[in-house]
Amino acid sequence: MPTERSPKAREIIFHTRQLLTSGGYNSFSYADIAELVKIQKASIHHHFPSKVELVQAVLAEYREEARGGMAAISQQLNDPLAELKAYAGYWSTCIENGTSPFCICVMLSVELPKLPPEISSEVTGHFTDLANWLAALLQKGQSSGIFHLNETPDIQAKSFMSTVHGAMLSARALNNAELFQQIVDPVIDNLTCAPNK
Repeated sequence: MPTERSPKAREIIFHTRQLLTSGGYNSFSYADIAELVKIQKASIHHHFPSKVELVQAVLAEYREEARGGMAAISQQLNDPLAELKAYAGYWSTCIENGTSPFCICVMLSVELPKLPPEISSEVTGHFTDLANWLAALLQKGQSSGIFHLNETPDIQAKSFMSTVHGAMLSARALNNAELFQQIVDPVIDNLTCAPNK
């Protein structure tokens, strides 16, 4: 259940999320947020006493949204291949329309050794949530004959997760939104047990 927050706190979270996506934890200060939100730094401290607490709040919401999104995909589709394609399709759409072209936790994982432990645990928790969901999805697909896995579902899930995040990096680095799907689609195709493979 999302935490009830004032409109100003929500605005602070929104801008913090954008700043984290574009540059990571150390790329901004409360002064940057104050300028974007048009308030004094002291007002930000009223809502979020420290940067750690602010980023932790952003990540907690992000993880909750991600878990909700994974659950919704599974509930609505109940088809491992369709679910995997929907997950990849979500990121493809975000990259193409620029709404959320990069995963916050991927950005923060680069900074992991220097992040406060409260932030590190949220980042690690996100990847654990995602890997567990993907592993269950791949296991289900393997059991029903949809997927042919070369590794255990756990390892294959982490491999797919790495492919998706690597494709995000490539699309960003080469400024080519279509590249994401060009990298991910063949990997999904290779997981299927279609007769012509």
